[in-house]
Amino acid sequence: MSMLGLKLPTDPRWANIAEKNIEEILTDHAYCEQKAATACISLIQKYPEHILLVERLAPIVTEEWGHFRSVLKELKKRKFYIKPSVAKRLKREAAEKQRNKDLKR
Repeated sequence: MSMLGLKLPTDPRWANIAEKNIEEILTDHAYCEQKAATACISLIQKYPEHILLVERLAPIVTEEWGHFRSVLKELKKRKFYIKPSVAKRLKREAAEKQRNKDLKR
């Protein structure tokens, strides 16, 4: 078993790709952790009367936010900083292409 507790070995091709794109991968990972915490908070706000739900989600918020902070620490250690998410960037680029297309008409 690996240091990370993985049950199967990591494909070296993926590891090479990840190594070359580590800033983007860490940024995306930070956003995933943030979204997980935010989703739980949203459910707690939407259904505060469901005590069991709130009790079960609250520790998940703490855990996911801790993961988010760990990823931020890793970004900082590598002298990177959190940037707009890949999805946000792609959406912005697509909108810009559409605007340019519309202007050419």
